[in-house]
Amino acid sequence: MKDRIYNVSEFNKIVKEYVDEIPEFHNFFLKGELSGITYYKSGHLYFTLKDRKSQIKCVAFNYKLKRIPEDLKEGDNVTLFGDVGFYEVRGDFQILVRHIEKENSIGELYRKLEELKLRMEEEGYFSPLNKKPLPKYPTTIGIVTSSIGAGLYDIITTARKRMDNINIYVYPAKVQGEGSVEEIIKGIETLDKIPEIDLIIAGRGGGSIEDLWSFNEKKVALAFFNCKKPIISAVGHETDFLLTDLVADVRAATPTQSIEISVPVKKEILSLLDDDKRYLTTLINEKIKKSKLILENKSQSYIFKNFNKKIEKAKEDLFERELFLEKNLKLILERKNQNLKLQIEKLIALNPLNILARGFSIVKSNDKIIKSSKEIEKDDELFIKLYDGSLKATVKEIKK
Repeated sequence: MKDRIYNVSEFNKIVKEYVDEIPEFHNFFLKGELSGITYYKSGHLYFTLKDRKSQIKCVAFNYKLKRIPEDLKEGDNVTLFGDVGFYEVRGDFQILVRHIEKENSIGELYRKLEELKLRMEEEGYFSPLNKKPLPKYPTTIGIVTSSIGAGLYDIITTARKRMDNINIYVYPAKVQGEGSVEEIIKGIETLDKIPEIDLIIAGRGGGSIEDLWSFNEKKVALAFFNCKKPIISAVGHETDFLLTDLVADVRAATPTQSIEISVPVKKEILSLLDDDKRYLTTLINEKIKKSKLILENKSQSYIFKNFNKKIEKAKEDLFERELFLEKNLKLILERKNQNLKLQIEKLIALNPLNILARGFSIVKSNDKIIKSSKEIEKDDELFIKLYDGSLKATVKEIKK
């Protein structure tokens, strides 16, 4: 039993690690009635959630950033979204609240949205591998937003201040209410087909979660995901992430910020170009100075000063080589000529006509040279080749 004795800190640590590892204790919805609500100046909200039989402590840290209502009161029925937390120091078991919806509001939609986010994350829609980089120097941008909202004015004004010659295409679309989903999708698809557009910004100014809900629709999120051009989700809200924020290539907290992260400041670009120009000018001048110094040093070198003499010496060597080659070529030709004459004399000596000139002849019978009297018979016709002609004869007598 001594092995199972813990101090309080050790035991609370074990409990916390156990609680943190249970999947069912994370990303769940809880319904109940509010009690003991306390808003603190530190920005935290503490309360108890109860039903007829049980109750549990809850805390919402930085509740304003989570857009949790500030008018919650005793007895309100709510649905909250959060995780189980265990505070080791005091051994408190509590719910860490991430969102609260009053009953009969959009709590059910929010629950379905969280489930959709989990499914889409598992399917890879939020993966960084699918994010396209923004162009460094866009010349033309496309905007999908309301034509009457402040967001469009902020985008255009900010863009013109940063880059006065940038081209802007605007697709006016409803961004809340009936028909907004279809118009946002159509706007993205239309601008995506225009070749000169470098990137697309789709969004709106701030509003309640109900006003922003079109950007939580799966159809709209898929339009962002399937856009071939880089696209920014620019919806005016600071807390949480809308569905389009997660699938877009880049998320901007406001329409104005979407321009600040995508359109460079022209003056800064020109300043950088001036810096580069000065750097390159300095680099080139230094290179020229070094080259001049190297050239001056070489001009004073022994090789450079005696270059003409080396050329003259090379010419003399070349002339002597020409004479040597000409002399040897003549000798070779003379030897070849003598050898040719000897070969000709041999051929002449072997010429059978020369033998015939000395009184010899060639005797043939039926185109066969006769070498013996045994090869012919009486009355055979003979062909006799002489030096200066030929004879035909008939054998009258054979003497052996």
